[in-house]
Amino acid sequence: MKVSGFNEAVALAIARDPAYKPEGYDFLRESLEATLKRRSKSKQKASHGGHVSAGELLEGFRHQALKDFGPMAPLVLEHWGIRSCADIGQMVFLLVEAGAFGRTENDSVEDFEVGYDFHEAFVAPFLPVSKLTGSSSQTIVP
Repeated sequence: MKVSGFNEAVALAIARDPAYKPEGYDFLRESLEATLKRRSKSKQKASHGGHVSAGELLEGFRHQALKDFGPMAPLVLEHWGIRSCADIGQMVFLLVEAGAFGRTENDSVEDFEVGYDFHEAFVAPFLPVSKLTGSSSQTIVP
């Protein structure tokens, strides 16, 4: 099914599965656009022309969320219903079904399930070093 615009595709996706908020879909599109822009700046050759793999999109999504929301990323994503890479894949394939995104015959929603752990991606970068290493020793500064 081909839709006339992205907002219409989002409305169709939400009608099919209301788990994700429109803002999450907008952010997903922004992440895709930023991923394509970074790819063109780094002059990477895509194996499928303009096609972005699940791994590339997940990395672009992570990068964009950290850039835009910093330590608030987990809360923002949770508010939009996005709790894992599998959720991102579900959103992508809802947009594919609505006609907003394309796919190759080799793409599958399962490609997103092997992504990263959200805690490691969005919380760990902002934890103090002692929390990352498990060290309980504290340095007291006079």
